[in-house]
Amino acid sequence: MISRRIIRVKVMQTLYALDSFTQPSKPGEPVRLLQKQFDQTRQLLTYILHFITEVARYAETDARNRASKHLPSAADLEVNTRIAGNQLLWKILEDTSLKAALEDDKVERFLDKELVRKTYLELVTTPEYELYIHAESREYKQEKAILEFIYTNLLIGREEFTSHLEEIFNNWDDDCEMVHQLVQQYLAKPGSFNFQQMVSPEKMDFAKSLLNAVLDKGDITLEMIKPKLKNWDPERIATLDMILMQMGVCELLYFETIPPKVTINEYIDLAKEYSTPQSGQFVNGILDNIHKDLVRDNKLHKVSFKK
Repeated sequence: MISRRIIRVKVMQTLYALDSFTQPSKPGEPVRLLQKQFDQTRQLLTYILHFITEVARYAETDARNRASKHLPSAADLEVNTRIAGNQLLWKILEDTSLKAALEDDKVERFLDKELVRKTYLELVTTPEYELYIHAESREYKQEKAILEFIYTNLLIGREEFTSHLEEIFNNWDDDCEMVHQLVQQYLAKPGSFNFQQMVSPEKMDFAKSLLNAVLDKGDITLEMIKPKLKNWDPERIATLDMILMQMGVCELLYFETIPPKVTINEYIDLAKEYSTPQSGQFVNGILDNIHKDLVRDNKLHKVSFKK
């Protein structure tokens, strides 16, 4: 479910956190920090899915609240609760993997019930909702479309909701694009995700191997990077730039299935996005020069990193 690009970001963030510690990390701590990064991604995803279901289910809450008024009007007694019986909604609610993740991540504690109510009240005023509740039958396409409408138009498309996510999840900016894709994939096929395994064994092995390679081969990578810095003082280079260069060198040396061009381009993009405006060009120059040296000296013999 999680791409290699996101894995590189998580490894980068873990290395940055470790670099910030004044004391050496405890045995196993780097991998625990890395796993925490992935757990935060899952928590964000499960919370968004939970919020969507709460908006849809609020139809029943609204109906009860209005019917319990001292003097309910005819409109109060005729609230349409069709959406609460949405077939896809119930596939989501009955997804055992998602239910386990919701319980483990305890996302209910983050729920802004007032925002749920406001979103529902806005939903019922839309033409899309009117068409939905007056449909003669329950067709899969319509059931899916209304849940997608809630997510795309009333949640992710609104600053109030994204600001709400930013307040709760410090990984929102990093994960938003990927999580957006995952939500859309899940709504297209509820019950298709294994939330207990957000990262495949193969990709988790890549993540751990990359993390351990950078930590264990730091002397080797620095020995290759420093001569390329020319007049730059290594101590004054942005921490993220150095981390990204070390990650890149490790991929060039120890990950035989990843083409060098892919490695270099990935770290150029990450440097542009996460470091300084000049970092992309800087990282590109260093990694490209190291790659050329390895090719020239016939030293680009990639081997798997084994700790």
